[in-house]
Amino acid sequence: MSSGLIKKKQPDSSTFVRNQPLRNPVESQTSEKDFDANLSDLQQLQLWAGALVVLPVFVQAPWVRLNPLSACLFTLFLLALGIPLALIGQRGWAVAGELLVGVSGSWLAGCLYWGWLRTQPLWHLPVESVVLPIALLGLSSRWRLSSSFYLASLLGTACTDLMMVMTGVMNQWPVVVMAPLQQAPRLLHETAKQLLHPLPLIALVCAATLIVLLAQAMQQKTHLASEFRNTWAVASAVLVTTVIIDGLFLIAALINPGLSGLI
Repeated sequence: MSSGLIKKKQPDSSTFVRNQPLRNPVESQTSEKDFDANLSDLQQLQLWAGALVVLPVFVQAPWVRLNPLSACLFTLFLLALGIPLALIGQRGWAVAGELLVGVSGSWLAGCLYWGWLRTQPLWHLPVESVVLPIALLGLSSRWRLSSSFYLASLLGTACTDLMMVMTGVMNQWPVVVMAPLQQAPRLLHETAKQLLHPLPLIALVCAATLIVLLAQAMQQKTHLASEFRNTWAVASAVLVTTVIIDGLFLIAALINPGLSGLI
């Protein structure tokens, strides 16, 4: 060679590429029954989670008043349907099964309280927490979706009860639910009107804003590549739906108390 130097052969880039192992396009798989957590799936998941929060409002409340025992036994049906779906179902069906298992915890607690202790407001949150230990354990298992649904529902309930205490209407609870059917709508309407005073109204708006901000923070976590993204999506949807339901309850109590579900 004219330069007197031995030139090193440059590696063939095509050979270099061919010799590299192909990267797995899915680097981490969640344990939530192969649920593809893209944006569309997350939106569908949140839609179903929100719908299942609404279920007790239209089904459980009147059922418990008529026959609380049969309403409690319906918990077994939810579990009998949800567990097999979660274990052997494919994709969306498996996720639906896990959500139903989470609903069963909230359903059972609601039936126990509204069936036998509805006149005791101080027992509301303790009874609603009856499945709390199981839900906390479930966060570290394949049932994290079930746990997130129940825990977010419980958090929403706790916020609602706290605001009832802070706005001074908690002491009217037993008065309304124990009143004769002819008087209960009027009492509920008068109680709801108390929340329209400036201080209670400001407190409610602030509380609702904080809950929505918390839900948005949870929603932001769904953008991370994590096996918990579906869990955060469910919790966010449940909290937002709880705020909406509480707002609709207040509107119903002001316009047509009979539609509130409380009486």
